[in-house]
Amino acid sequence: MRNAFADEITKLGVSDPRVVLLSGDIGNKLFDKFKAASEGRFLNCGIAEANMMGVAAGMALSGLRPVIYTITPFTTTRCYEQIRVDACYHNVPVIIVGTGSGLSYAELGPTHHSCEDLAIMRVLPNMTVMAPADEVELRQCLRAALRQNGPVYIRIGKKGEQIVPKKDDTFEIGRAINVREGVDVCLIGTGTLLPTVLEAAELLQAQGITARVESFHTIKPLDTDTVHAAFSNYSVVAVVEEHSRIGGLGGSIAEWLAQQDRMQGRLLSFGTDDDFMHEVGSQAYARAKYGLTADNIAAKVQVAHAKARA
Repeated sequence: MRNAFADEITKLGVSDPRVVLLSGDIGNKLFDKFKAASEGRFLNCGIAEANMMGVAAGMALSGLRPVIYTITPFTTTRCYEQIRVDACYHNVPVIIVGTGSGLSYAELGPTHHSCEDLAIMRVLPNMTVMAPADEVELRQCLRAALRQNGPVYIRIGKKGEQIVPKKDDTFEIGRAINVREGVDVCLIGTGTLLPTVLEAAELLQAQGITARVESFHTIKPLDTDTVHAAFSNYSVVAVVEEHSRIGGLGGSIAEWLAQQDRMQGRLLSFGTDDDFMHEVGSQAYARAKYGLTADNIAAKVQVAHAKARA
């Protein structure tokens, strides 16, 4: 996804002279084409993310369209006060991109994990929060973000993410994309776990359970129309995210659900536990530790579906 980001931001920089790219001492060679095509509009701000956020907010107040890029924890938790006060309070169009989100950097330890970013970013007034599943959605998110007049946070993966064909590829902020139809249960995925969600749907199909799959590339604003349809028509609605089960997409949907009259569907939430992962391992190892595998998702959804039918 980071290569797709570099390619798309280069195109956007050529088409819009207001676009300025700020990096927190990462991806310098990655942006060689951007620097060549948009001379003077790439700034390596060094390991000074709080300052970088203030610089970006000042640029946005001056009519530019700054895009910030660095590893997710360093563009969120490290400079959270500046995001809140400089970008969100002034409601300026700063685009914040966090690369290697979730457990992408599992082998580097908890300092590089980002399982809280959706929660802390979505609670900020004026902030739009997005988590594209693949490079296709990433490009769509970037183009849509540049049309916004307020701050936008986009969490992306690292490399090698699978492109998921969509049944409906019409993109709109705050509107989910349908990936697969089904009549028994509904699976909601966000971010780079979407291929795993689709694999879980295939496993359920083999057990005679058809699953509708929705890609929620936008966390905030929440697509309440799709959520309402899911809980109105399916006995089980499972939300899968590479993020804490507290405060992310599942938390957002739970908050919405608590305000509704009694609905048909039961909510299942798949995410990371309320702890730090002290082990060191691959992203696949970390996902398996937290049950973010197709086998585990399908098994738990199957049990919940059976209980709902009993």
